Amino acid sequence: MERPTQMTERYIGLMSGTSLDGVDAVLLSMDAQGRPCVEADSFLAFPLEIRQQVLQLQPTGSDELDRAARLGNELARLYAEVVAQLLAEQRLPPAAITAIGCHGQTIRHAPHAGYTLQIGNHALLAELSGIDVIGDFRSRDVAAGGHGAPLVPAFHQHVFASDAENRVILNIGGISNLTRLASGTAVIGFDCGPGNMLLDAWCQRRTGAGFDANGDWAASGRLHTPLLQQMLDEPFFRLPPPKSTGRDLFDLAWLEAQLALQPDIPAADVQHTLLQLTAHSIADAITRYCPDTRSVYVCGGGALNVALMQALQQQLPQLLISSTAALGLPVHQVEAAAFAWLAWCFCQRQSANLPDVTGASGLRVLGALYPR
Repeated sequence: MERPTQMTERYIGLMSGTSLDGVDAVLLSMDAQGRPCVEADSFLAFPLEIRQQVLQLQPTGSDELDRAARLGNELARLYAEVVAQLLAEQRLPPAAITAIGCHGQTIRHAPHAGYTLQIGNHALLAELSGIDVIGDFRSRDVAAGGHGAPLVPAFHQHVFASDAENRVILNIGGISNLTRLASGTAVIGFDCGPGNMLLDAWCQRRTGAGFDANGDWAASGRLHTPLLQQMLDEPFFRLPPPKSTGRDLFDLAWLEAQLALQPDIPAADVQHTLLQLTAHSIADAITRYCPDTRSVYVCGGGALNVALMQALQQQLPQLLISSTAALGLPVHQVEAAAFAWLAWCFCQRQSANLPDVTGASGLRVLGALYPR
């Protein structure tokens, strides 16, 4: 992104996603013309205990309200810590920031039931940081009949659209989702299926590592074709957009049910096949819904998985596949920058959902304000 000539406001975007690795923070400047520029970023890893508590809240269980409230407070303290870390690194006082855009941590996503739930106690974050907080971005879209996800395609359109090239912006976090940016046609975007989520979960279970660095373990295994075909039979993959998903579907219990039908597969072969599941589901989504695409620009943690990027290129040999760094925004900054931008949209009372993406009945201003 080009650096705006007149910096007028700064926002901090916070993103902790389905990968559960930690909190990404981005310092975003907006000029009077609404042009964004990332000034800096920071990261704070989740303690193992926090990660486990999030995972324990995903299925129904006892005393959920108390556990969710207490975890929300702990998350708010982590969010405040990474905000203070970012401000200290940039030698900025809290007063220099117009607002924090905080995604919160999703523990349930059930738009079919009329709700999506992200925790993080935005009021406590405002108290601890001394900065206005904008949160709960997804609920307004769900209230209007949408999925509340994905929300980043509007930001992708704002910063990545090009009249010279039909392109796809592909985010591979815990879940993979894409945005189609094609000249003369409406923006569409939707969740493709699992991104890193199952890969990380299986790696953690069988090796103790939180993720498969560079996809090396997956690369050491072999494709188990019957397992891949069985997993691709999951009805979600056949649904037309708009659609969204998450850990509510693609969790370890889902994987265990799949493996129960295909027992005794070597662990590395399972990892390799899970990587191919991610690549195949993404490639199928692009082939079906993004005709005439020339390039795919990848962001999120999956962009750093060498084996996954190679598998994706093999599935889409006719396309140029690179990262969003080629467009001026490093892969780890995109989602947090999007939520800083969504906070700016809220402060401008500007709609930020795309009904063609989420299925909402119309444009809506997203978010709720928690004053400092």
